[in-house]
Amino acid sequence: MAKRILVVEDNDLNRKLFGDLLKAKGFEVEPLADGFAVIERARAFAPDLVIMDIQLPRISGLELIEALKADEALRSIPVLAVTAYAGKGDEERIREAGAEGYLAKPVSITPFLQAVGQLI
Repeated sequence: MAKRILVVEDNDLNRKLFGDLLKAKGFEVEPLADGFAVIERARAFAPDLVIMDIQLPRISGLELIEALKADEALRSIPVLAVTAYAGKGDEERIREAGAEGYLAKPVSITPFLQAVGQLI
């Protein structure tokens, strides 16, 4: 059975790119643009990995990571943060929120797929 990945990304182009790359590698992908639906969608889709944009409209990806990690049923799902936040201390703050992986945008294909492979 294919591993399942929930891709939370508000940018249409990035969401499509991540989805296409992952589908080409045999993953089942659930794309999601609205951060407010993350917990509900994660419960329904039961992903093996969540790829989380940090800079989302209306809600922070950091808040969503913390919410996933606070949920008994979802906390064991690894989170790969993919973000334009690449300043000093950003990776540390994102990892403290609970993300197991971190990539700064713009993302190159090989490091992206390697990070996914390490977490799934």
